[in-house]
Amino acid sequence: MRHIPGGTFTMGSTHGYPEEGPTRQVKLDSFWVDEVPVTNRSFARFVEHSGHITTAEIAPDSKDYPGMLPEMAHPGSLVFNKTGHPVPLDQVNLWWSFTLGADWRHPWGLDSDLDALDLWDHPVVHVSWHDATAFAKWAGKSLPTEAEHEYAARGGLDEKEFAWGDELAPEGQMMANYWQGQFPISNTLDDGWERTSPVRSFPANGYGLFDMIGNVWEWTSDWWVDQHDLLHRKKVRNACCSVSNPRGGSLRDSFDPSQPQIRIGRKVLKGGSHLCATNYCQRYRPAARHPEMIDTSTSHIGFRCVIRRP
Repeated sequence: MRHIPGGTFTMGSTHGYPEEGPTRQVKLDSFWVDEVPVTNRSFARFVEHSGHITTAEIAPDSKDYPGMLPEMAHPGSLVFNKTGHPVPLDQVNLWWSFTLGADWRHPWGLDSDLDALDLWDHPVVHVSWHDATAFAKWAGKSLPTEAEHEYAARGGLDEKEFAWGDELAPEGQMMANYWQGQFPISNTLDDGWERTSPVRSFPANGYGLFDMIGNVWEWTSDWWVDQHDLLHRKKVRNACCSVSNPRGGSLRDSFDPSQPQIRIGRKVLKGGSHLCATNYCQRYRPAARHPEMIDTSTSHIGFRCVIRRP
């Protein structure tokens, strides 16, 4: 783990997506954070010692998902696959599919496995928020808050667009695992990777942390809230003051208003993934954020842990 000194930083951005603003001053106590995302190797030790069964390995209960098709009542997870032709970028179902048998051991489906694909040092994927918190508890750690993740990702650089400065690929150097080319059709692989990459494949940031940007999205402990300015006003009375150690929204506020029949909370994801591209989801930035239901697992979501002590 790496020690992150406490301090004040500018959280959010006015140059990205609307949900990233407004910018505000946030003060954090010092903490320790994993140098890399949890790998398949580390997660395997956890499963061996604890007997944990991941969400993707358990068939969903139709009582929890009104209108669920019978063919979905089997263990599985969401797997990304390229489309091979142009598609509307607002129809995610064209590149995401619920794949029976996909789980952390079989990241692309039943016909794939960690040994054959040499993925032991890649970030674990197909883990729900419940799986991530179970690992953290077993390890004597916690999931980071959204503010802690963003602060750590910035590596000591305040108000910079990326974790390494203001240029995505300085002098052509690939600084993270993200999509090059036209998403979701073709990936030119300028960074060398089609999907996830082994941890430490790209330069560390100013705090010595790897893969805080790209590779896989990372779960945080914070409930999603759409209006950060509302949250900010709850924490401080005066706009001149900073928020100390914010802890996100509430379960009720996190529900997806577009799916009122499903009352499943959403947590904040940070860091972007190997599927972020210049033409789609430009969230390979510290300020970027995304909501995800706590029961969801996919082929591009992982996590890392923190310990809150001096």
